[in-house]
Amino acid sequence: MNTQFESAAGRVIIIGGGPGGYEAALVAAQLGADVMLIEANRCGGAAVVTDVVPSKSLIATAEMMDEISGSYKLGIRIAGVDEADDEGGTVSADLKAVNKRIMNLADAQATHVYEGLVRAGVKVIKGRATLADRDRVTVVEAGGTEYELEASTILLAVGAHPRELPSAQPDGERILSWTQLYDLDTLPQHLIVVGSGVTGAEFASAYRALGVKVTLVSSRDKVLPGQDEDAADVLEFVFRNKGMNVLSRSRAQSVERTDSGVLVTLADGRRVEGSHCLMAVGSIPNTTDLGLEAAGVKVSESGHIAVDGVSRTSRPGIYAAGDCTGVLPLASVAAMQGRIAMSHALGDAVQPLKLRNVASNVFTAPEIATVGFTQSDYRDNPTDIDTVMLPLDTNPRAKMLGIKDGFVKIFARRGSGSILGGVVVGPRASELILPITMAVENRLTVDQLSASFVVYPSVSGSLTEASRKLHRHL
Repeated sequence: MNTQFESAAGRVIIIGGGPGGYEAALVAAQLGADVMLIEANRCGGAAVVTDVVPSKSLIATAEMMDEISGSYKLGIRIAGVDEADDEGGTVSADLKAVNKRIMNLADAQATHVYEGLVRAGVKVIKGRATLADRDRVTVVEAGGTEYELEASTILLAVGAHPRELPSAQPDGERILSWTQLYDLDTLPQHLIVVGSGVTGAEFASAYRALGVKVTLVSSRDKVLPGQDEDAADVLEFVFRNKGMNVLSRSRAQSVERTDSGVLVTLADGRRVEGSHCLMAVGSIPNTTDLGLEAAGVKVSESGHIAVDGVSRTSRPGIYAAGDCTGVLPLASVAAMQGRIAMSHALGDAVQPLKLRNVASNVFTAPEIATVGFTQSDYRDNPTDIDTVMLPLDTNPRAKMLGIKDGFVKIFARRGSGSILGGVVVGPRASELILPITMAVENRLTVDQLSASFVVYPSVSGSLTEASRKLHRHL
C-alpha cells in the first residue's frame, strides 16, 4: 500500500459526495485549500442518485397527473372523455418512461455536480475511504489501488441507507426499499406502503396520484407523526377522501412474497394483500466500518456521529455533516453543515447551525412546509405565543385554481409581535414558506410582514392576511 503524506498541511479530505460533502468541497476550494473528495458512487450522493432528485421528480409527475385529472372541474375537456364523468376521465402514466426520465435527470445532476467540483479545483476520487487515524485516511479506489492520504482536516459526509426489517427483506421486485422503486416498468396494481413518516407519506401520495391503489400502514394515530398536527389532519383527510386506505395504529409484523404479490401481516393478526410493498421505516447511518473508533470519533447508540453547532466531532480536526450525524435529515441542512464545517476549519467567519431557522417541506399533495416554532411549542407556551390559522379556501386566487385543502398558520411572540414560525399546507407550499422563513431569520414582526405589498390575487396574500389578524392594538 502506498502512502501519500506530502503537502498534508492545508489539505482537506472529504469522505462522501452528497450535499454535505460537495458543498463543503466547494467552500474549502474557494478558501484556498487542497481538497480531495472521495465518493464510492456518483457525485451528489444518495440525494441526487437514489433519493431527493428521483423522488421529487416522480412527485412532480404525480402532481401533473393530479392537475390533469382534476381539470374537468375547471371546465377543461379532454377529447374522448365522457362529459358525464365529473372526475375528468382517465389519465394514465407510462411508468417505464417516467422512471427513464427520472434516472436521466439524476444522472445529469450527478454529472453537473462532478463538473462543478472539477472546475473549482477539487480532486474527485472514485472509491471508498476509512479513517486510519486522526489525520490519515485509507483509500481504496474503484480499480483496486490502495493507499493512504494525510490531511489537516477531514470531513465525514457518508449519509445513510434505508432501514431493513429481518421479517421484511426487500428483494427489488415485490418488496422494495425507496431506492428500488425506479426499477419498476409497470405501475403496481396495489402498493402497500409500510411507514407513514415523510418518505412513506410522499410515495403513498405520489403513487395514489399516478392511479395506483394504495394502502398506507401507519403504526401511529395519524400520518406524519412529529409534523404539525393540523397539517397531518388535513393530509390524512385528503388521503382518505381520494380513496387511499390508511390503516392507523397498525404495526407491520412481516412482509412476504406470494404467488401473485405480497402479504403484509400486522401485529394484531390482520393481513393485507397487495401486488407490491414499499418499506419506508427509517434509515441507518453509513458509519459502520468507517474507522471511527480508530480515529477516536464518538457515535451515539444509533450509530450517528456526534457533532456540535459547527459540525465538529469529538476528535479535533475531524468534522461530520449530513444524515450520518442525525441532526436533521434534510439535504439543505447537510449542505449547511458542510459549509459551516469548512468555514470553521479554515478560519473563515462562521455562525453555528440554527435549527430554529430551518425550513422543511413534505412533498405530498397537498405539500406541508414548516419553519421555526411548532404547535407543540405553542401548547407549552400558550400565554407567550399568539397564533392564527387561515384556511386557503378563503383566498381568491386559491378559489380560481380550485384549491380547497390547506391553510396558512403563523406563530408570533405576544407583545412584540415577532414572527417565531409558521406552517403552510397547500400546492407549492415549499415556495410559500419562504416569506415566513425570512421573517423568522430576520426577526420581523407580524406588522412588518402585513405591511408588505402582495400581488392581488395571489395565494401568498394569505400570508399577509394572517399577519394582519395577529396585530395587537396597543
